[in-house]
Amino acid sequence: MIEVVTFGCRLNAYESEAVRARAGEAGLENAVIFNTCAVTAAAVRQSRQAIRRARREQPQARIIVTGCAAQTEPQTYAGMAEVDAVLGNEEKLRAASYADFGLGAAERVRVNDIMSVRETAAQFVDSFEGRARAFLQVQNGCDHRCTFCIIPYGRGNSRSVAMGAVVAEARRLAEQGFAEIVLTGVDLTAYGADLPGAPTLGLLVRKILKLVPEVKRLRLSSIDSIEADAELLRAIAEEERLMPHFHLSAQSGDDMILKRMKRRHSRRDTIAFCDTVRRARPDAAFGADLIAGFPTESEAMFENSLDLVDAAGLSFLHVFPFSARSGTPAARMPQLGGALVKERAARLRARGDAALASRLALLSGTTQTLLMEKPGRGRTPCFAPVKFEGDATPGALVRARVTGAAAGHLIAQAA
Repeated sequence: MIEVVTFGCRLNAYESEAVRARAGEAGLENAVIFNTCAVTAAAVRQSRQAIRRARREQPQARIIVTGCAAQTEPQTYAGMAEVDAVLGNEEKLRAASYADFGLGAAERVRVNDIMSVRETAAQFVDSFEGRARAFLQVQNGCDHRCTFCIIPYGRGNSRSVAMGAVVAEARRLAEQGFAEIVLTGVDLTAYGADLPGAPTLGLLVRKILKLVPEVKRLRLSSIDSIEADAELLRAIAEEERLMPHFHLSAQSGDDMILKRMKRRHSRRDTIAFCDTVRRARPDAAFGADLIAGFPTESEAMFENSLDLVDAAGLSFLHVFPFSARSGTPAARMPQLGGALVKERAARLRARGDAALASRLALLSGTTQTLLMEKPGRGRTPCFAPVKFEGDATPGALVRARVTGAAAGHLIAQAA
């Protein structure tokens, strides 16, 4: 048996299925593979705790650690007696990396220079254990160097999957019965810049929807609004199968903090993007990644992030208390106290909860098509969570009438 434990983003979730497939192809058995996240120190700490727990519970299993944290700090995991092997982000996607564990000949640490990787190939993942929707990796890595972010050193520079391979994988996933496909990447809106002809994310979306009519719902994971191309905006306005939920890598609502983060957008850019999309697609909902307590953040600067929730009409927040990552410029900036960072994160989450409640209230009385995620639970096209009062198979699309809203979710029954 191969167990894969995933931390972090949707791209990691996608790659975990590829890891499961490649390890299976190599004949690996009785193994627990940890696909780690490096975005915060807390994520690294949680993975270490999970590894120790797995060793206690499964003393005979091989424990392999991979993912972004294994790539950026392999010594952390190599120093753990519980770990049998450490694989980098490139190595984890090769069957050969898992092939010699049974021979006792494997190098314990195999982590290459991720910046030397120039291409990203389609992984051709056909199943997603326990998931109703399919993820499809179209891009990896990032060419930007935000001052707080360690991820480029875990993922390398930006590189895209060829458009033909993406379309082929989308077709295969639709034929597997997935009603919804989520395009994923580290910097999704950078898609295509490294490919011949420099196709854009918008063009890719158009191609998938045109060439694979079997795709019922196409969704984008996190996007950088400043990189959104004109073709993507047209697709948002014209393609009903492109789901009206857009999660933005906003990070802050204050222009000075954005500059210190080395972001390429301003507060005004985020608001303008949301306004433009909302005019084209009135049912659109917006989420955002926001960091609370970035170094040098004053109360007035933080208030600008709080106010951004209302100014941009954000409904779904991912709030990160600032976590200094060793080796990043932000780690060398004047830090705020931990208690203040935690308090600001709580205030930002509370503002997000209020915004979500307002959004859910507006959907009461409407009829929605739900993607069922598990028995009694589904999501609307705008990604609102729904408690469904009826029988429906996970992965199915169900027409439902929203009868009300409770804390953090809608209540609906069959229409």
